[in-house]
Amino acid sequence: MGDAKMVDNRQLIPEPAARGEAVVTNRKTTEEVAAGTRRRVFEHTMRHNGGYLSQACSAAEQLAFLYNEALNLGEPTLPPVPLPFSGVPSAGNPGYRTGAGYNGPFDARHDRLFIAPAHYALVAYATLVEVGRMDAEGLAMFNRDGSSVEMIGAEHSPGMEVHNGTLGIGLSTAAGLALGRRMRGETSGVCVFMSDGEVQEGQTWEAVQAAVHHRIDNLWALMDVNGQQCDGAMDDVMAAGDIAAKFRAFGAVCVEADAHDLDALRAARATPHDGRPLIILARSSPVQGMAALRVRLPRLHYVRFTSRAERAAMNVAIAAELGVEPVDLDAEGA
Repeated sequence: MGDAKMVDNRQLIPEPAARGEAVVTNRKTTEEVAAGTRRRVFEHTMRHNGGYLSQACSAAEQLAFLYNEALNLGEPTLPPVPLPFSGVPSAGNPGYRTGAGYNGPFDARHDRLFIAPAHYALVAYATLVEVGRMDAEGLAMFNRDGSSVEMIGAEHSPGMEVHNGTLGIGLSTAAGLALGRRMRGETSGVCVFMSDGEVQEGQTWEAVQAAVHHRIDNLWALMDVNGQQCDGAMDDVMAAGDIAAKFRAFGAVCVEADAHDLDALRAARATPHDGRPLIILARSSPVQGMAALRVRLPRLHYVRFTSRAERAAMNVAIAAELGVEPVDLDAEGA
């Protein structure tokens, strides 16, 4: 093959002529992608006086792991700078595309990824930028009128494939697609990134039950177990009990791992699960890398600063933890 070329966050390195193939190596390590994701979410939140900081704390390694190494995703099929919102699917809108084009093509050779908790959108967008699937200019379009880069990810938003509406339908959707792929004889997998709040939805358990019954083993889920939800700590709103025991009782293969230990995530992903779906419970901290947020516990779902003084103090403290310069809060747009 000729000169190497850049593909997403990866570089194709020519192999010996005898094989005529290429080795794919990432330009950034998964650790670097996770750190960069947290920094981008932090800077965005400071500039806009609010954002989903806690989700970046808990899920940065998980999304970096998925995009940078765990999934076989092809080149993006959508432009680096997201197009404006073009309307919902309809007969009069034949050019409609879902945001999943940033995850690559929908062909039989590549894996599919469903991001179930739509409120993780800012973290997902930052990850797409870090792995080279979306331009940083796209992140600047976040939550602007007419933009497809929605605050709560919709089916047209970068990295999103379906509108998850009420949390809990992501696993069902992924299970259905995985079953369809198996029926067509396709061997690639389907992954769903979830949040632990989704176990409070009955549909999650119906999805697991169906996946076990139909032996859908080309399906796996990575769940961010950070113990938080919109109204506070999960145990305060509606305790879910022993989630792992429940998944196992429903017949899934369920393993637990430290969400911030990439080797642990790799080992969990390698767990055999023939004939059954795999559920990885990634135990995470909602203040990982941003310990200054502890003063906000348990109200961490969306962080909006109560005063300019608090914003300035958080800006300095979190920047120091992340090893970056504080955001210039006097700059235009901040």
